[in-house]
Amino acid sequence: MDLLQITLTLTTLLCSLVAGFVLAFAIVVMPGIRSLNDRDFLFTFKVIDRVIQQQQPIFVLVWLGSILGLVTATLLGIVQFDGVNRLLVSIAAAIYLLGVQLPTFTINVPLNNQLQMLQLDTMNDLALGKARMNFEKSWIRWNTFRTHIPHPNCHRGVFTENFLCS
Repeated sequence: MDLLQITLTLTTLLCSLVAGFVLAFAIVVMPGIRSLNDRDFLFTFKVIDRVIQQQQPIFVLVWLGSILGLVTATLLGIVQFDGVNRLLVSIAAAIYLLGVQLPTFTINVPLNNQLQMLQLDTMNDLALGKARMNFEKSWIRWNTFRTHIPHPNCHRGVFTENFLCS
């Protein structure tokens, strides 16, 4: 097994874990807290997000590792592959980075940061409802979008490792 195959294997694993993480938010976490009142919904999401924002080491390893691994695998693929294979690796990386990481860092994380700044205990019901409305719909929309992006890339990683590298 050469460096490219090892990198593709690890990257496929890490991207699959990221896919599972955003999927868990889409099908368990957000539906689970949706039925809470505004204050409890916002508070619960803040608590969950705080674990991530405090740089939980395994989360950081998986999330940032997927980015670093993908960039590394892509660069190695560009060097080792030619023609269509080089193009496939590059397109798959671009789709993942633009479809998962870009919305995460430009939409979801800023929404999380705005939520973290709210002083929920000092807000009345109207302000809580407005804060939830400004947060929930957009956050769920973009999480749903980024939930659909990684799955083809996970398959791409397995395909690349098994067929293009052999």
